[in-house]
Amino acid sequence: MKTSFDHAKSAARFIADKERAHWHDQALWFVRQKRDKAVKSIPEMEELRRAAEEIKSHTMEYLGYYLELFEERANANGIEVYWASDASEHNAIVAKLLEEYGAKRVVKSKSMLTEECGLNPYLENLGIEVTDTDLGERIVQLAKDHPSHIVLPAIHLKKEDVSKIFSKYLHTDPAKSDPEYLTHAARHHLRRKFKEADAAVTGVNFALAKEGAFVVCTNEGNADLGAALPDLHIACMGLEKVIPSAKELGVFTRLLARSATGQAITTYTSHFRKPKPGGRVCVVIVDNGRSGLLEGENSKTLSCIRCGACMNTCPVYRRSGGHSYGYVIPGPIGSVLAGAKDVSTYASLPFACTLCASCDNVCPVKIDLHERLRHERKEAIKVSKYTSKRVFLHMAAWVLQRPGLYSALMATMRFVLPHIPRSILYNRFNIWGREREMPMPAKKSFKDLYNERTR
Repeated sequence: MKTSFDHAKSAARFIADKERAHWHDQALWFVRQKRDKAVKSIPEMEELRRAAEEIKSHTMEYLGYYLELFEERANANGIEVYWASDASEHNAIVAKLLEEYGAKRVVKSKSMLTEECGLNPYLENLGIEVTDTDLGERIVQLAKDHPSHIVLPAIHLKKEDVSKIFSKYLHTDPAKSDPEYLTHAARHHLRRKFKEADAAVTGVNFALAKEGAFVVCTNEGNADLGAALPDLHIACMGLEKVIPSAKELGVFTRLLARSATGQAITTYTSHFRKPKPGGRVCVVIVDNGRSGLLEGENSKTLSCIRCGACMNTCPVYRRSGGHSYGYVIPGPIGSVLAGAKDVSTYASLPFACTLCASCDNVCPVKIDLHERLRHERKEAIKVSKYTSKRVFLHMAAWVLQRPGLYSALMATMRFVLPHIPRSILYNRFNIWGREREMPMPAKKSFKDLYNERTR
């Protein structure tokens, strides 16, 4: 029997460590402030956002055409293109390609798609060693953990945590937690993995249909090094990653880094168009439920360029941590995607949202995330355990439709509430009162004051 995921309970475990929760909040708000500073440096930011929105909308409308064009042009360039309907097929294709090449050691750059498909454990069960080469990804991989953010995968860990992980697996000095020392240790460790690798797996940030090429953006150069050394390069992409041509690429590269980390551009924006001499480049295009979004209410979520800006600004994500969402992609965009995939299991996620719309304001492709989350609430109510909430809302609606009854109840509460003992008022059924004080009613209601002043 499938069980529902409870965001509130998972968040409570994260919040229990108040110092860590506060630090997490401040760290992400710092990134949000960097984003704001970077955005203000270009006056045409809103024009870029509108252009990105229009390009993505156009591409999704003609998605079949652009994917077929990409395949045709990529094949002409010597790139092999494979199609996967779901995660299982994706993993099987990657495994088959590695088997054909006799590859037993793989270096992988950060890819949320491969996280979504569970590629690492799949390959490891086949006896293939997979090394994540993004520093944050490698940290959580060594810790037997999962990314808590799509751009900053280890943001939930402090440098002292990383020191403990590295001392256990990389044999660093456990007394040292200096970031530069730890980074050099990781570099030394990963350089050996790059040299020993039989194959490289990367993600794809943008696939250029007209050119039959793809672009990978990193800040550490790990994707470039991984793809350059072994002869086999497997690039895994969701079908929504395609854009018409290189002409439109500049819009997205100007938006991506500014929205993600406050940089003008990612340190490495690498174009892959042909295999190197004697080498092989394979692109695996994955659906895994994406085509089902095209005609639905949440079709605009396919425009997401995975910058993470919605997470950095979200007051709930910042204070509850990425693991509290129970889905490979957390935060506002993750809540929508999880609900679209399995509304019953992830019914609690849209109710974690405050509907403040801060995510809408920072989204570089102008996805109306708070409206999508409001829609997910409606869907969740239909199938989830929130029947009690629905009953109370119906009761509230019934009372609010009767002004006389409402006024009488409010007058009674103003008199009774201050005299109710705390032990009765703050009982286990009073969810509102668990983390906050119930506001005491004013002596006079707004209606009373209005009537007094307008006589």
